[in-house]
Amino acid sequence: MELYAGMDLHSRNTYIGIMDDALNRVFKKRVPNDLDQILQTLTPFQDQLKGFVVESTFNWYWLVDGLVDAGYSGAHLANPAAIKQYEGLKYSDDQHDAFFLAKLLILGILPEGYIYPKEHRPVRDLARKRMFLVRHKTANILSLQSFLQRCCAIKLSANDTRKLTVETLEEWLKEEYLVLTAQASLDTITFLKEKIKCLERAIIKRVKLRKGFKQLLTIPGIGNILAMTIMLEVGDINRFRKVGNFVSYCRCVPSQRLSDGKSKGVGNRKNGNRYLSWALTEAAQLGRRYNEPFRRYYNRKVAQANTSLATKALGNKLARICYYVMRDRVPFRKELTSH
Repeated sequence: MELYAGMDLHSRNTYIGIMDDALNRVFKKRVPNDLDQILQTLTPFQDQLKGFVVESTFNWYWLVDGLVDAGYSGAHLANPAAIKQYEGLKYSDDQHDAFFLAKLLILGILPEGYIYPKEHRPVRDLARKRMFLVRHKTANILSLQSFLQRCCAIKLSANDTRKLTVETLEEWLKEEYLVLTAQASLDTITFLKEKIKCLERAIIKRVKLRKGFKQLLTIPGIGNILAMTIMLEVGDINRFRKVGNFVSYCRCVPSQRLSDGKSKGVGNRKNGNRYLSWALTEAAQLGRRYNEPFRRYYNRKVAQANTSLATKALGNKLARICYYVMRDRVPFRKELTSH
């Protein structure tokens, strides 16, 4: 008899539901999030267990890796954003969810997430931390710019803001507490800038652009860091069957729902990879500055809508270009802009 396990993973415990291939419930138990206890619970079923599925929550690494290292095969990661349960259900709990995951796996209709290779995860997470710090640095720059404009009607560019000194702040603001407020932002910007460079050096030292990704550097707007970010987030480009799948994963498609030309709400905006979305937005901003065809395309979209939608549209085009460049391992050429 073949068995399959569904695991409803939470922050403190995991509910385990085991079914046979005839969809009969064989075992159920809630277990604390301790790998030894979970392995002990599953040991009686190990020889018959042909597969297990864990919901893709924020904390799945330790459970999936631990089970695989312990010799359990058939690991699957469920994509919760793509799982739609029957809406007529009056009651649902952890037990139901665990068995529902196992049932989807047995029937072969489980919407799956990508189990990113364990050996590449640490440097990917380091790249994500770098992005996190970049966003905070930008937030502090904007905060300081707004503060100076509010207090003394001085409008600075981002480059000018980075060159500020405490002496300049004292000259402009004069009042002690205003200077301290501005200095807090300035010191934070300096600290984050140094930390970002430190992480970049570590990433570049550890990661070399793989053969299929080197051609990303030929795309206007994409340099070493963005190319590495895209490579680390994509993993295996062949997991995307079509360009549309990749563009959707990058959050570069509209999430609006339409019926008879009328808006009926929005879809799941959080479905996809927010880090790729950020990287392609950055690439779009840089690409329109240094590439004339990209700039013309951006300006046309601005005339039709606004700068935000124009940036998103250019990001969509760049996502499509990246897909073909990575899949076919070819350099960027103007013909790709027509895709």
